[in-house]
Formats: sequence, structure tokens, C-alpha cells
Amino acid sequence: MATCPNAECTKTIKIFAFFMCEVLHFFNLIGSPKGPTQKMNLFQSITSALDNTLASDPTAVIFGEDVAFGGVFRCTVGLRDKYGKDRVFNTPLCEQGIVGFGIGVAVAGATAIAEIQFADYIFPAFDQIVNEAAKYRYRSGNLFDCGNLTIRAPWGCVGHGALYHSQSPEAFFAHCPGLKIVIPRGPIQAKGLLLSCIADKNPCIFFEPKILYRAAVEQVPEEPYTIPLSQAEILQEGSDVTLVSWGTQIHVLKEVASMAQEKLGVSCEVIDLQTILPWDIETVCKSVVKTGRLLISHEAPVTGGFAAEISSTVQEECFLNLEAPISRVCGYDTPFPHIFEPFYTPDKWKCFEAIKKMINY
Repeated sequence: MATCPNAECTKTIKIFAFFMCEVLHFFNLIGSPKGPTQKMNLFQSITSALDNTLASDPTAVIFGEDVAFGGVFRCTVGLRDKYGKDRVFNTPLCEQGIVGFGIGVAVAGATAIAEIQFADYIFPAFDQIVNEAAKYRYRSGNLFDCGNLTIRAPWGCVGHGALYHSQSPEAFFAHCPGLKIVIPRGPIQAKGLLLSCIADKNPCIFFEPKILYRAAVEQVPEEPYTIPLSQAEILQEGSDVTLVSWGTQIHVLKEVASMAQEKLGVSCEVIDLQTILPWDIETVCKSVVKTGRLLISHEAPVTGGFAAEISSTVQEECFLNLEAPISRVCGYDTPFPHIFEPFYTPDKWKCFEAIKKMINY
């Protein structure tokens, strides 16, 4: 078969192939889409999920800093005008108050969707999330709960966000039983997983990769649908190395898998964890038993990052199947830099070198 010498042509073919793979994965999860679909990027798919929720649940309310006019990333644009200022409204600049109010709303039986403007600013609400929301059901002996609480927050690096706008704090909350933590990789997943979080009867934290808000467009159903939580997705099957990540880093690992196949003849299995807590141990371990090698990559610092939990569990469960030490390719143990942020993030070249090291071990 003749090859196209045009680089742009090749790039277009790859993008189209990736899009078709995403559509097929989506169909496998929920079957044929019901009703019309619409081209949406990630932030628009989140708006669609919130719109569906407000339309179907008269108790649902959305609140946070600047959400009334659409929010910094426009995820709630138009919702106040459509549903009224009593259901979509601004709060004071107080994250502890936002989450505390959300707990109260959820305990009273309503559906609370709280927005923290950046994941970096979730820490003032840490006590409310960890000591109140996560433990409410347990300390009351299941007499009361705040399971109708979903906390949304833009998450991850953008290439220039520096120390206060690029953090990935999922590991802090993964240490806390009683929460569910979810991170999507694209528009289709964002809507389905967010609707699952809103419907789930446990408090959920939904981190949204901010660099992906406008990065890709997919055909997303206008009607509501859900994608199961705590279920990882195998995006590409392989036989030599298992690659695990979530959110933005999944797109890096898919590119790395193509590089490894082309340059090394190495077959990589790519897994999107999707839910950080409770995570899908079975899918990851089953893959590692097959491949004998595991690379985990995330943007957060390596020490104490969630890759360490995955590595520890796989080592315990799959020790006799491992052909090489488990590799973690993550951020450095420093605050996020500004102009050096591209050097800080675990790019495809760092991951590719880790694969070569594992194969040659």
C-alpha cells in the first residue's frame, strides 16, 4: 500500500483513528447512543451534564465562585438564565464555606454540585471534605449522609500555570475512605462520569483536566447517560508493557505506545484508570499478569503520588509475574515551576525512556 509523504495528512489520519477508537469505546460502554448527538468539547460536555441534572432533578443546585456568569472556564454558562438564580448562584470566596454549605444541602436531601474554581484552592476545604463529608455516614451509623454532594474542580497543568494553577491533588484525598475521586480524559467520558458522580450516593470529587477543556471535540449525546465508576478502561491492548494513567496523561501514554511500537517493536497496553478511588485493581493486575511490566505516569509529584499505591498493590498481587521493576514517571518533588513547567511534566520522551529501560532490564 502506498504511503502518504505529507506529514499533515498522516497527522489527520491519526486524529481520525483516535476519534473512531473513542467512539467505539463509548459504544461498548453504553451501547448505541439514544437520541441526537452534538459536537462538544470537554467543557461543553460538562455543561450538558449539568443542564441534564438541573432539568431532571428539581432539588439540584450549582454554586461556587463566579458560576452564575459561567465560571472561569465557562462550564456553567447559560445555566443561571435557564434555571434561575436560586439554583445556580455565586458564593463568597471561601472554599471551606462552599463545601460546608454543600454538605448541609446534601444532608437535607437535595443534590449539591459545588465548584472549586481551581483544584489548587481546594485545600482550605480539606477539613470539611475529609473530616465531615467523607465521615458523615459512618459517624451517624448510616442515619444521615451527604452522598448527594459532588465537588467539581479544574485540575492539572496547562504549561504555564505555575505553583498555584497546575496542581494535581488527587492523592491527598485518595487517603480518605468515604470519598470517590474521578478524572475524565475527554468529552464523552466527562459527561458520563460526571452524571455517575451526581447520581452516586457517596460524596464525589470530580477533577476536570483544564488543559483539555477546549482541546478536542467529540460527538456527545445530548441526553443523559452514565459511565460506571471504579471501572478502568483498556484503550489499547498489548502484550509487552502495561501503561496506566488518567486525565491528560492518558493522551501522552497513547502517543508513547505508538512510539514504542514503531521504534522498538514493543506492544503496549494502555489503561485509563478513570476512577482514582476506589480504583480498579482487577483490570490493572490482570493486564500486568499478561505483560509482566508496568509503567504508571501522572503529573503530581512522585513521592506519595497515587502511582505509589498502584505500584505497591501490583507488587503484592503480581510479584511472580513481573519481568522488570515497576516504573513511575511523574512530576518532580518540587512546587510547579512557571517557565520550566514543560520540563517538569512527565512527557512522552521520559515515558519512552522508561519503557526502553524496562524492556532491556
